[in-house]
Amino acid sequence: MAAQQPQDAARLRLVGSRAERPGPPAPAQAPTPAAASAPQAGRLAPVGGFADTLHLAIEASGLSLDRIRAALAQRGVRVSVTTLSYWRRGRSQPERASSLRAVHLLEELLGLPHSALSSLLGPPRPRGRWAAAANTLHLGLEDVWPGELEIASIFTELDAPPAGELERLSIHDSYYVDAQRRGNLLRMRQVVRATVGGVGRCLVVHKADEEATGCPEITAVRHGRLGRVRRRPEVGLTVAELMLDRPLGLGDSTVFEYEVEIPPGGPTLEYSRRFATPVREYVLQVHFDPAAVPAHCERYDREPGADVDHRREQLWIGASASAHVLAPDQQPGHIGIRWEWA
Repeated sequence: MAAQQPQDAARLRLVGSRAERPGPPAPAQAPTPAAASAPQAGRLAPVGGFADTLHLAIEASGLSLDRIRAALAQRGVRVSVTTLSYWRRGRSQPERASSLRAVHLLEELLGLPHSALSSLLGPPRPRGRWAAAANTLHLGLEDVWPGELEIASIFTELDAPPAGELERLSIHDSYYVDAQRRGNLLRMRQVVRATVGGVGRCLVVHKADEEATGCPEITAVRHGRLGRVRRRPEVGLTVAELMLDRPLGLGDSTVFEYEVEIPPGGPTLEYSRRFATPVREYVLQVHFDPAAVPAHCERYDREPGADVDHRREQLWIGASASAHVLAPDQQPGHIGIRWEWA
């Protein structure tokens, strides 16, 4: 992991808040529309809502979203570049406690008065009547994949849709381990329902084991098609855009399936999935070749972003040389199966 130099808070103020150097007076000029509307340090520009005010403040500061993200991280608040981009464009708004703390820090970093941004936040926006139960909680990218800057960068490049647009009713993963004890294939099936109108795509993330050479490859897409794909072979990462059969209206459901060919590597010891939103039912099956049945197999669960298990449960490997986990009402977090050979 690369070290990051600490940011100087004083350098993250708006240009207008810095002390002017003495010099000859400049000729008077009429303010341009952009200059007249940009928020200055110490006062709030009379613009519309939260997104407009944040956007103008960021533009006036001259700071990139990545520098703002790094400055927030130095103060103990992790917000992805994707999330910041959504906030400034009005695609989502801060609602969780950690996000609201980030807003107060943004006011300080951008040289705005206290509550200049937070006072513009209205109540949480409704996502449709189907979303009331399932999408009251969804995590940002930085919570699901902490420290994975490559994923955040790709999500920004592909203009990732908000996590709450699709309600996951069911996810079924079937993972296959061959006779050489290597995972070689994943078959995935999802049943989803739209919580807003006009949903036509989603992004999926697959990461190979550290010992693997190459990236997972998505194949055999059914009830949809493969859109743009971004690969990072140096870290075994694939992020792909899946285009649904048709744009979904509010409350419409669909089913899509695909397979993932896993690059070769050393013996595979686990498979897991990370959840940003609740799932009504998650089923994970691991199928072992009869020549490579492990001696021990267990389920594990982790809190979002955690490195330590908060739950373990021994699993039975049946006569079919497979083990499975059923997780009804799976909440955001991390769940998987790990195994070991004698």
